[in-house]
Amino acid sequence: MKKSEIIIPYLEELIPNPHCELNYNKDYELLIATMLSAQTTDKRVNEVTSILFNKYPTLKDLSEANIEEIIKLVRPLGSYTRKASNVISIAKSLLPYGYVPNDREFLESLNGVGRKTANVVLSNIYNVPCIAVDTHVARVSKRLGLAKENDNVLTIEKKLTKLFPKNDLPRLHHQLLLFGRYYCKAKNPNCENCKLKNICKKPVY
Repeated sequence: MKKSEIIIPYLEELIPNPHCELNYNKDYELLIATMLSAQTTDKRVNEVTSILFNKYPTLKDLSEANIEEIIKLVRPLGSYTRKASNVISIAKSLLPYGYVPNDREFLESLNGVGRKTANVVLSNIYNVPCIAVDTHVARVSKRLGLAKENDNVLTIEKKLTKLFPKNDLPRLHHQLLLFGRYYCKAKNPNCENCKLKNICKKPVY
């Protein structure tokens, strides 16, 4: 039996309703929230964006915002000067469109937006069959032997794309992420009760 045939049913059992834990109501809010989430938690980002998007409810408002005011708001997220600058820059770039285009090349040209952020947006907004590899997805992939210990995020993404059905990738991204966040944690993973422990490279008992 292929590993994918073992992993997918268990993730479906464990996480039957996977979803993005970043709060957003508009497509550009997800893009900005994902950019802001680098090196911090979704919970902290949600606390900041609830204030940010309430104070600046449109792309025009964000594009015209005073950077010092944005810095104050995003300070809890770390790298706040760069992130504040990125917020305004992204808003200015999106303003002529009024929405987030389904265009990877365009997205990755935006300040602060790399492949992972583009994948999150494309899969969530447009259901593009791609998978974003963050620290949780990378850790789980390596532990389950889906990737090698020294593989970088792009290599892991390519391997996961080959191993799993294309149409499952957006859903699988959330399941692997949530599995890593709440079950297969970096510290104190719940290995004893995990049905994947027989294929895990690093079970902890």
